[in-house]
Amino acid sequence: MKLRTTLSFIVLMAALLGACAPAATVVPTNPPATAAPATEVAAEAPAAETVTLKIAVLPIIDTLPMYVAQQEGLFAKYGVNVEFVPVASAPERDQLLAAGQADGTVNETLAVMNFNKESVQMQVVRYALRPVEGYGHFFILASAQSGITDAQGLKGVEIGVSQGTVIEYVTERLLQAEGLTADEIKTIAVPKIPDRMALLASGELKAGVLPDPLASLAISQGAVKVLDDSMHPEYGFSVISFRKAVIDANPEAVKAFLAAIEEASDLINQDASKYTSLLSDKGLVPPPLLGTFEIPPFPDQGVPTETEWNDALAWAKEKGILTGDVSYADSVNASLLP
Repeated sequence: MKLRTTLSFIVLMAALLGACAPAATVVPTNPPATAAPATEVAAEAPAAETVTLKIAVLPIIDTLPMYVAQQEGLFAKYGVNVEFVPVASAPERDQLLAAGQADGTVNETLAVMNFNKESVQMQVVRYALRPVEGYGHFFILASAQSGITDAQGLKGVEIGVSQGTVIEYVTERLLQAEGLTADEIKTIAVPKIPDRMALLASGELKAGVLPDPLASLAISQGAVKVLDDSMHPEYGFSVISFRKAVIDANPEAVKAFLAAIEEASDLINQDASKYTSLLSDKGLVPPPLLGTFEIPPFPDQGVPTETEWNDALAWAKEKGILTGDVSYADSVNASLLP
């Protein structure tokens, strides 16, 4: 049963990679001759309707602060309704956003660039998860049979990735930081994570890249960690982004959402053990790791820097994913942070 549950989790994770009325005037109908002049009495204006934000959520650890905010009543505290829309894949997520059926999500700057390549449709409003020392986000792994233990052993070795995504971007940048040249870095398309994990386990694939916690699962099953992005957080972070139309129409609701996320992140960082049950309830961690997986620290408020944006943009243009520039100033909005 445990194996079946684990496989189901892996399949689910595979496709990873939203006025007050004017005061009324009251005047007596037939005032007596001696009455004082009528005075205006302001009626209490009706409360504005609470905005509901629809958030497309993948089953990834990056979304934990959102679930904590929901559990702790923080969205209500800050005056916003939040509805989670579960999605099983990044393409499904992006389709919902494009159709206006979701207002916001967790994604990466490359995904936002793709939305904004012709006109500004999405804006990054906050980091979601940013790797720090001891808590990587993406891992370059080698199979146990490969004999590879460091970056130099990956020269000329085909590394399984989902091409054209943040995973390929992080892979190339990490290896370049270790001194490998462009002609020494080889990747091969293995888009489905279960396939990547199975090929790594069998040794048919000498190396591959996985996000955590699936990377931790693969390591527990014998894969060798070669590199992770914890020493280069400028590459492997995720972001919270919203459709620009939603931000323009309801900026206060998005501000309230981010205030709740800020408080939820602080609660996790103060005592992550209080929220381990959410890892299981929301399917964020493979069942075999539930007793051992360490929840990573979540970042304080902030948005990607222009340098981080431009580096990912340069890579996307180099790969032919984008053909022109996408404006940082138009795509990253720090004005809504608490």
